[in-house]
Amino acid sequence: MVKLFGGVALILVLVGLALGAVGAELLDADPFIPLPEVHLAPQEVVQIGTPPSAWWDFWSDFTVSNTLLSAWLTTIVVVLLFGLGSRSIKMVPGRLQGFVEMFFEAIYNFIKGVAGERFARPFFPILATMFIFVAFNAWMALLPIYPTIGFTADGHHQITTHLLRSAGTDINMPLALAVIAFLFAEIWGFKAHGFGYLKEFFRGPNPLDTFIGIVELLSHFIRLISFTFRLFGNMLAGEIVLGMMTFLLVFLVPLAFYGLELLVGGVQALIFMGLTLVFTVMAVASHGDHEQEHSEAGSH
Repeated sequence: MVKLFGGVALILVLVGLALGAVGAELLDADPFIPLPEVHLAPQEVVQIGTPPSAWWDFWSDFTVSNTLLSAWLTTIVVVLLFGLGSRSIKMVPGRLQGFVEMFFEAIYNFIKGVAGERFARPFFPILATMFIFVAFNAWMALLPIYPTIGFTADGHHQITTHLLRSAGTDINMPLALAVIAFLFAEIWGFKAHGFGYLKEFFRGPNPLDTFIGIVELLSHFIRLISFTFRLFGNMLAGEIVLGMMTFLLVFLVPLAFYGLELLVGGVQALIFMGLTLVFTVMAVASHGDHEQEHSEAGSH
């Protein structure tokens, strides 16, 4: 049986090599799959309304892009999956309810391990939503419908506009999540300390303290850039790698990269949620306690 699977795998690899761009170059033939095109900007699928005639008329139309459709589809799938899994709670859970409970319990325990029991519950809804949306959006982009369904331009046989494209490859989605993460941490900082939270940035007349406060303030806003481009870069790079490996080798070998992208999607979601959690915990930490510890250390 092992030899049979090994033989079939070898045949598929050789066929993929012959049909892909590598074999096409060696055999002086056309590749089985056309060269994939990389689009940094989202592509318009449908436009509702008429284009605005002036900047103040921006509400007259609404453009639905392929990345926006992907975000909507991800939201629908997530709501249905977790809604059905928690619709009728039973003492002895079925498979779907068991999966949902295990999934949420793992995320909750992760948050509790960093933030403690006091903040785990209030932090959980936003942080879990971030993880689920980022992860499922990346995983669903691996479905065959994403690269195979779309629209062709006049005179073209190749798809020029895909119906669906991972929302993570549209910089607007990582930026929106980064803004939410930034506001989440800052709001909790003010909620925990009131206007005393601003002491972290305005530390007093001492020039060194003033400089440290300015650096701290800049570091908070730099998070918006780092959050955005970390997620955007990894999602876009994954899409490019999958497209190029399929173009080069067609069969079997690209499956290894699909497995890698499954891992990358989960890891990126965990990193995004984890960094948001850490920055929020830092925001709610009592700065007065730290100052007291330093003063007590100096007195001893």
